[in-house]
Amino acid sequence: MEENGFTRRRIHTTVLTSNKTYLHVSIATYKFARVTDMPLDPRLEAFLADPRNHVRPPPAHVPMEKVRRAANAAMPGPETVELAEVRALAGPGDIELRLYRPTEAPGLPIILFMHGGGWVWGDLDTHDTICRALARRSGAAVVAVDYRLAPETRFPGQLEDGLAALRWLRAEAGPLDLDGTRIALCGDSAGGNIACTMAMVAGNYAMGIRHLAMIYPVLDAACASPSQREFAEGYLLSGDGMKWFWDCYLGDSAHSGNPLASPLAASPAELSALPPVSISTAEFDILRDEGEEFAAHLRQVGIAVSLRRHDGMVHGFLSLPAVEDVALAAIADIAGDIAASFED
Repeated sequence: MEENGFTRRRIHTTVLTSNKTYLHVSIATYKFARVTDMPLDPRLEAFLADPRNHVRPPPAHVPMEKVRRAANAAMPGPETVELAEVRALAGPGDIELRLYRPTEAPGLPIILFMHGGGWVWGDLDTHDTICRALARRSGAAVVAVDYRLAPETRFPGQLEDGLAALRWLRAEAGPLDLDGTRIALCGDSAGGNIACTMAMVAGNYAMGIRHLAMIYPVLDAACASPSQREFAEGYLLSGDGMKWFWDCYLGDSAHSGNPLASPLAASPAELSALPPVSISTAEFDILRDEGEEFAAHLRQVGIAVSLRRHDGMVHGFLSLPAVEDVALAAIADIAGDIAASFED
């Protein structure tokens, strides 16, 4: 039986846990279930016990700028890393960029990074330490994009900003002493969604993207997976919060089936031009199943996929100081995948 061009069948995948052990498990496409009995990391229990540390729809009377300030202030990074150069770039139009150069070496490859925050909050500062760590561990220059936010700018504005930054970077790589022929796309959460759709578009125009890395990505506007139900409350990102993010981003539900908004709806043909992909999921995350299901779709169309599930973790763990060691290990794994792609 087929759905959206993908066959319902039982496949095998490799899942990487946060303690570096490998599990070879059988996962049924469209029917994901818990495959380990790992408990929630105990270091997160106190954090999650505080109701202020859960993402839910804000009261309607609270101004969006106040919501953003509070959310951004609650997003510390795992580490501060000194680099050879960190500076602002005047990107295309009004889009601000930030360059992270790990060394003075000429012709560094590039990671174009799209930050998370539900398309609604997050900025260059909230993900600064993640970008620094990614640059240091990959050896590549990281360029972060300060795209427009929802609901003031809805789909496809964020995708358009990302593509504008990509085109600008390819054109300006030489003057920046970077290698515009070696570019990877990376993003976390909603930023992973944007990076994914950028790669889908870039593949159609032969823009030479070497790798796509997504960290607990948002990929399915339907919000109907088993993990969406199982972890809807009590694990930082709530089910109602995720639906509110989608409402802010799409505005009109008519876009919910558009694969450039909801990549899990993409057909095999629409995925076939993607580069090799890395996907990192968190065990106790409502977005876990859609990330792993997307990996299954990619494998069915012959795309090389590195899928890692980080057991005991919740959504957003890269920004949680309590589990800094897991966050840094996850960044190192992603950086390694990207660095390897630049050597091909």
